[in-house]
Amino acid sequence: MIRLTRLNGRGFLLNSELIKFMEETPDTVITLVNGERFLVTETSDQVVDLVVDYGKRLRAFPTN
Repeated sequence: MIRLTRLNGRGFLLNSELIKFMEETPDTVITLVNGERFLVTETSDQVVDLVVDYGKRLRAFPTN
């Protein structure tokens, strides 16, 4: 999960595997595979970096 910030300043955690696509309009709008949308203060580049970092953390744990 990644930590993001809504436009009202409240933080929340999002399962990044559910992201279908993002748009900057100029706020970043994240659309999930179920059609739900979130407006966040982070840029799309920042969200991508968070998703990549999350994936790296997952791969760092052994699976035995």
